[in-house]
Amino acid sequence: MASDGSNQEAIENTKQQIRGLVSEIAQLSKSELQPGEFYAAFMQKIVSALAAHGGAVWSLSTDGAASVLYQINIAGELLDPDSEGTQRHSKLLQVVAHSNEAQLVPPNSGFGEDGAIGNPTEHLLVLAPLVGDQGVEAVVEVFQRPNAQPATQRGYLRFLVQMCELAAEWVKSQKLRQFSDRHSLWAQADQFSRLVHHNLDLRETAYTIANEGRRLIGCDRVSVALRKGSKCRVEAVSGQDTVERRSNAVTLLSKLATRVMKSGEPLWYDGNTEDLPPQIESVLDEYVDESYTRMMAVLPLKRPETKADAARDPSDVDPQETKRREEFIGVLIIEQIETNLPRSVLDPRVDLVYEHCCRAVANSQEFHNLFLMPLWRTIGKTAWIIRARALPKTIAITSGVLAVLCFFLFFQVDFSVEAEGVLQPVDRHDIFVPANGIVTELNIHDQQTVSKGDVLLSLEDPDLLIEKRRVEGQLEETKDQLSNARRAQFQVGLSPADKIRVSGQVQQLTLRKQTLEKEIEIIEKKEDLLEIRSPADGQVVLQWDVEKTLLHRPVAIGQVVMTVVEIGEDKDWELELALPERRFGHLAEYMDAEGMGELEVEYVLAMNPEHVFSGTVHRIRQSTQVEGEEGTVVPLLVKIDRQKLKDTLQGDLRPGTTVTGDIHCGRSSLGYSWFHEAIQWVQYHLLF
Repeated sequence: MASDGSNQEAIENTKQQIRGLVSEIAQLSKSELQPGEFYAAFMQKIVSALAAHGGAVWSLSTDGAASVLYQINIAGELLDPDSEGTQRHSKLLQVVAHSNEAQLVPPNSGFGEDGAIGNPTEHLLVLAPLVGDQGVEAVVEVFQRPNAQPATQRGYLRFLVQMCELAAEWVKSQKLRQFSDRHSLWAQADQFSRLVHHNLDLRETAYTIANEGRRLIGCDRVSVALRKGSKCRVEAVSGQDTVERRSNAVTLLSKLATRVMKSGEPLWYDGNTEDLPPQIESVLDEYVDESYTRMMAVLPLKRPETKADAARDPSDVDPQETKRREEFIGVLIIEQIETNLPRSVLDPRVDLVYEHCCRAVANSQEFHNLFLMPLWRTIGKTAWIIRARALPKTIAITSGVLAVLCFFLFFQVDFSVEAEGVLQPVDRHDIFVPANGIVTELNIHDQQTVSKGDVLLSLEDPDLLIEKRRVEGQLEETKDQLSNARRAQFQVGLSPADKIRVSGQVQQLTLRKQTLEKEIEIIEKKEDLLEIRSPADGQVVLQWDVEKTLLHRPVAIGQVVMTVVEIGEDKDWELELALPERRFGHLAEYMDAEGMGELEVEYVLAMNPEHVFSGTVHRIRQSTQVEGEEGTVVPLLVKIDRQKLKDTLQGDLRPGTTVTGDIHCGRSSLGYSWFHEAIQWVQYHLLF
């Protein structure tokens, strides 16, 4: 009794486990697993529920060949395609698939002519078809123990049939998902083809291919490089509005695209570069190190052949045209950085994008290369202005523009050229440094009135002082020697020879004394130069903060340290204008046409621009000079009416006042008077 209870409990536990496995298989059939994952989980649960030795899921092709989708402990002889047992077993699977009926096949049994169909294994084969919407999709096979009771074997068969019915639900849902994915893919392909052929602008086409192609393929990045001469230049990168061509990644990608295009063969990289040419391998390694790409395809874009080209006789085609048709027009680059799509999924999508890319780029290039295409497109965009509704506005605007142009061309005005300058007295003296030295005293200040001979600066030359002390010492020494020689000359008892010698010394020392005295005179003259005096009565003009720039600082010969201008009621003033060389041509042309008469000048002072004064040019220097930002200038001196200028300003004139003058050069059209600088720039920089 205890034994019967234990058996009954074991049976119930076994049934409970089987129910759990059946429930798991039912849940598995509702999942969205991939075929490999589903068949693995499905067979593991079937074998576990039936306590079988093993099992397999077989797929049958249209020619009858069987292939294993998943197997557990399958006999090795069933995997040998050349063995007789494998052929008998394959025919058995075909019978089950064609009859669509489950079967129990005893071990080592067969039927048909000479037993060509049968079970070559030592196991009981439990076979059931896995049926989908379009017939048998696969055959499920279980390798079971052969010594079970017939009722038990039939139970195996019923259980397997029920599990296959559950699995059929997964097959149907998988087919629906595949159909939905395929439908979605075709919808994306249709949208891609419409977008990529929608526009003939080359740059927009390249960006459409890059962005829409990446979405269709499902990769991380798509780039388009177009041919420019013998090289490729990256024109578009998916996800980027602009391409920074100076970046290392874009530079290396352009170089890689150029070399792949020249090779004419597509490049598929999946991490292995052993079989690549060295010139491609080196650039590819550099780019991968820069971009961290895991997989990439670099496909040269070949110009597609049109129907007209295919219909023409090859003998009638120009070789140059044939060469142009066969040339590569760019490169398509597909990259996977984080994604890892298999080639079976990637290839058909890449082929679709590639075909559309070739035709779209070729059409855009043909359109872009048409003669004067930018001009025709501009004319086409502006055609709306001549339509009936817009025509009155167009005529009115055109008339207004023509009227303005005629006004600028035919309305005559006074033409003048502008020059900057300063207001200066005619009588002025630049104070130069006559000797090297250090400024020790500054006896004047800016705008101070001085008289002729007044000391302006006092200099000190240490080298000159040392030289003077040396010469004075030599002179005193020479005087002492000369006195001694003269006393010796009158000594009693000197021989004639000694008298002659002493007389010679006296003459030599006398000559040396005269020389040293002249040196003292020269040094004293140099010392006089160290005091810089005013050359005339006038007013001192100094630089700003002259004490910091001159006092106790060394100065050199020829350096201008200040200016003394002669002022007074009877002193004249003049303008120094610096006319830029580029404007002097107008003045020279006017003088050649009118003769060398008086040139009128109108000017304003920077400190009082509300009053306009006039003068005449009385001297034009023959040589040019370089000044500040204006560059090369022609100096002009202008006579002015000093009294009128002083009466108007009601005050004393300040030397060096900034002036802007307009030199009259005849008459010209209003447009040329306003825009002559721009016209001259175009003539000099663009037309020359």
